[in-house]
Amino acid sequence: MAALGSDAVAIEHGGSLARAERLYPGAPKPWLDLSTGINPHSYPLPDLPASIFHRLPEEVRIAELADDAAAVYRAPSGSHVVAAPGTQALLPLVASLVRPGRAAVLSPTYAEHARAAALAGHTVVEAPAFDALFEADLAIVVNPNNPDGRVVPRVNLLALAARMRERGGVLVVDEAFMDVGPQAESLAADVEQGGFVVLRSFGKFFGLAGLRLGFALGARSVISDLRGRLGPWAISGPALEVGLAALADREWQVAMRARLAADATRLDALLCSHGLVVAGGTDLFRFVRSASAPSVADHLGRRGILVRTFDFDQTAQRFGLPGDDAGFDRLAEALRHRL
Repeated sequence: MAALGSDAVAIEHGGSLARAERLYPGAPKPWLDLSTGINPHSYPLPDLPASIFHRLPEEVRIAELADDAAAVYRAPSGSHVVAAPGTQALLPLVASLVRPGRAAVLSPTYAEHARAAALAGHTVVEAPAFDALFEADLAIVVNPNNPDGRVVPRVNLLALAARMRERGGVLVVDEAFMDVGPQAESLAADVEQGGFVVLRSFGKFFGLAGLRLGFALGARSVISDLRGRLGPWAISGPALEVGLAALADREWQVAMRARLAADATRLDALLCSHGLVVAGGTDLFRFVRSASAPSVADHLGRRGILVRTFDFDQTAQRFGLPGDDAGFDRLAEALRHRL
């Protein structure tokens, strides 16, 4: 297992068009950004009354949001859910639920978990195998994993959570992409058992990452603790109202899952037709391994198409979904020119 430092500097992620512009200043515009796992078909924003910008959010509406999130994510109740301005804001708070010790992150994965654990005072190691998490004080699993889509079975995670309870530790299960993952593997319904916290992203599936809304699910005592750490009015009035509308719209959610699955299948076929074989992913992004990954990314970048590459593996590459036929056609044309 590799030990990680405690560098507080923010990590480079997908979605940085400013960085893409620096790398490829002559690229045609607009950018086709395929570097994230954010739904390109965003939830239609409801009409928002001016009053929500003038007043602080009402406690009763925040409680309604927690209830709706519990229903969608299948948590036992709203008292098992706390809303935050994005799951990113929750990472250091959740890492602080256990005293500083040894944190193990099932890797490779989303790099901010390791950084947040280090900021909370933990010594952080990358665990390449699931079994290596059992002796940690803080264990972290992204499920489905970003960027390769790996899924750890629920039964294995519950066994790890039981071990954390014995040790007085905490398991963090980041289910940011579980909206398009195997629902039976989610731990949301089991949170009252304790020993673990589940994180759920709102912005990825609903395509509203800039809204900054996310949730932590856990035992009532843990959620009460996190609410106290976040303080009152942790989320904005607009985020609250959009969240309420989107979570209540089950018809949109069902239709969107079907649409994303079709888009992912279409992207698989396009990539495969150009010699890029999909090795994993979710219905919000596809994961490719190829010896030519750096040259593919550079070729696409020069044509105004941004994809995600990774320092941990030069053969790894992630493609988000184009949002329309024009995006698919643009990607296909760029790949044809590469050949």
